[in-house]
Formats: sequence, C-alpha cells, structure tokens
Amino acid sequence: MQAKILIVDDETHIRSLIAQTLEELEDEEDVELFTAKDGEEGLSIIREEQPQLVFLDVMMPKMNGFEVCRSVKKDFGMKDVYIVMLTAKGQEFDRQKGEEVGADIYMTKPFDPDALLEKAREVLKL
Repeated sequence: MQAKILIVDDETHIRSLIAQTLEELEDEEDVELFTAKDGEEGLSIIREEQPQLVFLDVMMPKMNGFEVCRSVKKDFGMKDVYIVMLTAKGQEFDRQKGEEVGADIYMTKPFDPDALLEKAREVLKL
C-alpha cells in the first residue's frame, strides 16, 4: 500500500517548503504527496485519500487546524491518521488545545526541514 502525506497550509511558500522537504520520500520511498490551501480542502482530501500523515497548519481560513483535527479524530474516528500541528504560536494554550482535539504532535514554525523529514520517516516507518 502506498503511503500518503497531506500538507495543509494557507501560505503557499510554507506548503512549497514542506513539499520540497518531503520530495525525496516521493522519489525514494514511493510516497504520494497531497497539498491543500485551507482546512475545508484539507478535510475533503483526508476523507478521500486517507493519508497516514498530515502536516496541519493551525491558523487558516474557512476551517482552522484545530477544527480539522477534531473532525478527523473525533467525528470521523480516524485515529490512525497521524496529525502534526504546525503553528507559529508556541503558547501552552495552543498545545493544550491541540492535545484536546487529538493532535499527535506539535511543531512550531519556523521548523527544521530535517526534523520534518525525520518525523515523516518515523511515522511512515520508512
């Protein structure tokens, strides 16, 4: 079964940076990458493609990362989707809220691309 990763961020350059960082997994490990520009689009891709790993921005239009995460984990019961919340805010309040909605891990922007790649390899067992 092909591994799938979804990147959800409303900032084009962040989406591109993450996609470029994970490109080597596409080439070497046959991982399929998907991107979404807002929470609603991200949620519909999660429903359709059921990625194993989602990099999810917190602050987005239409539907924020917390709402998307809650929908995936609580409403859809997709507990096996690993969600990495990405945020510019490192406040404890955000972390707690992320944990409440079922986020698996929290990464603060700016992030280390190598750490992102390492996390993807670990989650997908590559």
